[in-house]
Amino acid sequence: MRGNVLVLSISGALGMFSRGMAFPFTPLFILSLGGEPTDIGWVFALGPLGGLLVFPIAGYLADHTSRAKLIAFTDYFSAMAILFYIFAQSWHWIAVARLLQGFAVLKNPASSAIIADSLPPNNRGRGMATMMTFSGALAIFAPYVAGELLNYYGIDFGVRILYAIMALAYIIGATINLIFIKETTETTPIQTSDLSQNFKQAYIDIPAMLKRFPRTLKALSVIVILGFVANAISSPFWVVYAKNHIGLSAAQWGFVLSIEAALGNLVRIPAGFLSDRYGRTPFIFFSLLLCGAFIPLFIIADTLAYVMLIRCIIAIAMAFFSPACGALLADNIPRDIRGRVMANIGRGSVRIGAASGGTGGPGVGFLTILPIFFASLAGGYLYTWHTASPFIIVLIITLILVALTSAFVRDAKQAEI
Repeated sequence: MRGNVLVLSISGALGMFSRGMAFPFTPLFILSLGGEPTDIGWVFALGPLGGLLVFPIAGYLADHTSRAKLIAFTDYFSAMAILFYIFAQSWHWIAVARLLQGFAVLKNPASSAIIADSLPPNNRGRGMATMMTFSGALAIFAPYVAGELLNYYGIDFGVRILYAIMALAYIIGATINLIFIKETTETTPIQTSDLSQNFKQAYIDIPAMLKRFPRTLKALSVIVILGFVANAISSPFWVVYAKNHIGLSAAQWGFVLSIEAALGNLVRIPAGFLSDRYGRTPFIFFSLLLCGAFIPLFIIADTLAYVMLIRCIIAIAMAFFSPACGALLADNIPRDIRGRVMANIGRGSVRIGAASGGTGGPGVGFLTILPIFFASLAGGYLYTWHTASPFIIVLIITLILVALTSAFVRDAKQAEI
């Protein structure tokens, strides 16, 4: 934990703490502003659309310009977009905010490439696990604190307070990154007059770049995309289902998520060590099996203890899955196109069964945007049609991921540096 890894972990901790408070309760905020479950789907569908314009050029910029400035700029931009949450008069304001935040993916390829460049191949699993654990340590109690705050102030005013905290955290984190991140590649300044051509070239280069993918990387790309589809369908509705059908309060749901976060942090570093020592693929496979077995049980859960058990099993599974998947992805991507590849398929850190109230972050890439958009829309309509259906769809997708892993995913014989 030093250099860029430490800097990104510290700024990441601020972001994760603030997101851990606000994001899980955003669907309830939308409902409090007059929205319906279908509106929740529309709001979360709008979030990734900015990536359609930004991702290809973001990958190009990550390989040619200052990554530190890219990361800092987008965090400052995100802080400004959060003002729409704070002053929202209807759920439509939240939709605008989500759309604007979608453009913040400009930083994701840059941060992903810096992390991959800064970690040696034989330590990537434990390195990524340690970063996730360090960044997530501060966020362990965030959902519980947020739940208690919402019980006291109510959903409407309480969520506005949470987003004000998030805006401040983003500003501080952006400043830390701007000052302390050290570049890992040489930069070649891009003239404004060349941006149009660079933008066009970024799209043109995508097919040729995909052809360079080895079989495992192609399979991992499909796994990551389908994983985000599963999350887009179900993630906003975990808290809605827990409140309306199981009867949990905001504080109780926050308590569940805090215990889940604590358990995930406890397991993640040992999981990273194990994936470095015994290989990535077995842990990806068995983590998906666990998720497929336990996520559907949520629809028959009727007590706080039952919900806690399900979320804790998911936490353990994802503590193994995310570092192993992210490390295997980095192992298979040539260094010279790492920024552009991660702009297209993300960092590989998708979390199956996430209950954070949405899907996104550095794991998202250009090729995931449209699938997430349509899956988010489908989630709202599916939940309206039958409240259990989003979780059943997640089960089906998870079984497909198990089959793909078994058939096509293998550890790299020689990891990329």
